[in-house]
Amino acid sequence: MKKVRCAIYTRKSSEEGLEQDFNSLHAQREACAAYILSQASEGWTLHPSEYDDGGLSGGTLERPALQRLMRDIEAGRVDTVVVYKVDRLSRSLLDFAKLVEAFDRTNVSFVSVTQSFNTTNSMGRLTLNMLLSFAQFEREVTAERIRDKIAASKARGMWMGGNPPLGYKPDGRTLTIVEEHAEIVQHIFARYLDLGNVRLVAGELAGEGIIAPERTATTGRTTGGRPFTRGQIYKLLSNPIYIGEIHHKGQVYAGKHEAIIDRTTWDSVQQMLAANLQGERSGSRAQSPSLLASRIFDQHGEPLVAVHACKKKVRYRYYVSRSLQHDPNASSRDGLRIPALEIEAAVSQLLGEALDDPLALLARAGIPLESNRLRMILKKAEQLATFVRSKQRAAIRDLVAKVAVQPHELTVELSVTALSAALVVEHPAGAQTSIPLRSPVCLTRTGRAIRLVQRDGRPVSQAKPDPGLIELLRKGRGWWKLLQTGAIDIATIARDEKVNDSWVSRLVRLNFLAPAIVEAILAGTQPSSVSATSLRTANLPIDWNEQIALFGM
Repeated sequence: MKKVRCAIYTRKSSEEGLEQDFNSLHAQREACAAYILSQASEGWTLHPSEYDDGGLSGGTLERPALQRLMRDIEAGRVDTVVVYKVDRLSRSLLDFAKLVEAFDRTNVSFVSVTQSFNTTNSMGRLTLNMLLSFAQFEREVTAERIRDKIAASKARGMWMGGNPPLGYKPDGRTLTIVEEHAEIVQHIFARYLDLGNVRLVAGELAGEGIIAPERTATTGRTTGGRPFTRGQIYKLLSNPIYIGEIHHKGQVYAGKHEAIIDRTTWDSVQQMLAANLQGERSGSRAQSPSLLASRIFDQHGEPLVAVHACKKKVRYRYYVSRSLQHDPNASSRDGLRIPALEIEAAVSQLLGEALDDPLALLARAGIPLESNRLRMILKKAEQLATFVRSKQRAAIRDLVAKVAVQPHELTVELSVTALSAALVVEHPAGAQTSIPLRSPVCLTRTGRAIRLVQRDGRPVSQAKPDPGLIELLRKGRGWWKLLQTGAIDIATIARDEKVNDSWVSRLVRLNFLAPAIVEAILAGTQPSSVSATSLRTANLPIDWNEQIALFGM
């Protein structure tokens, strides 16, 4: 008679009662052992090893005794697995299917003592799957009841466990403030409102020696004891627990705990975080990042939103008044639409010129200087000016606290805190937090867009030549050469180009533009008055000086 080695597996979900001399695991083992003894005539014998998992859920296969049993099965030391009930082995249909597959692969049968079936025949498999489906259903229903209980408790403002945020400690079903930690939280919120940049806040905290307090989690794991990371600060600034609220699946409930942050501070921080996030979405990952997103405003304090449009696979960026963006029926004269390249060039030029004299900037801010550090300050300022003039995103966004576009002036608020950090100088408590830099530029409208120009009408910075204007000059010159041959007339050119005679005549006249105007167009330095529309429609005088005066040059 063949000897059948039978291994008994027992499991209990909770640890309650395991310390007793006789517990549920013992009861399961005795029932299984009695069943094996009743099958002694079939050659069944009890395997000497015990496979008991106490206080472990059946929803996972990561159980020590079960893993040990599976290793013995793979090694060929077990012929039959005996359990008290099917769900003792697993409550998951998917996990149980994996176990049955492993049993089949090693020719191991499976027997449930109280349910009288095994997996050696098809009927046993069918019955087994049906019973296991109900076991899984019971487990899912239990999980739903637990989720419903958590939701109902949170709706009443209760703290439902887990690791409490910095500044609090658990107190039953609520939270109690830890005063020394709460002061750190309030300091971080205040510094973010002043600096508007999480990276600068993290750097300042590290410089002041403020580190994340060491705390022990519910799992026993110790955290903290090191400088705050940007991720920790972002999470802290966006945690509604600090204003006394409990959030659960999109719902907001009043918590039973006391708030650490007042509502005004919280709302201001959330608006700033949202504005900075909008800038980052079109920021460092974009092919042409918007350097001033969330930092630029018009004369009334209305934000200008970074937008773009694509034409013939070319991306054109603008800063547009929020009223224009959200109201498609609004007139273009109700707000601003400024080409991004122009305003960014003006800002970088203004910053670069200011950084050429860093000592004057620091003096304006009220920061005392040490004579032995002047050389280092000048060197770092020179490097910073290079970064700014090359429109390095990080440098500009750190230095620029705010840009205000006025009808006759451009104002840039330079962050003294960021400047001090970049130049490695101490920012005393009494020093200014920002310095206004002003540039006398004007706003002039060209079509739907508004351009920035200097008082003499020239652009605020060296711009790229306008390909549209150059194309008009090229066509006009080409047609003039054809007309000079005498072999063709204006009507023929208009017919070949599929345009009207008037169009050809207007472009041919561009051959007689003053050389100064042509040179400005080719260099991209023409004033805003020189546009495709003005060149086509203007009544050009013969005298070059009169042409220059006509276009305000």
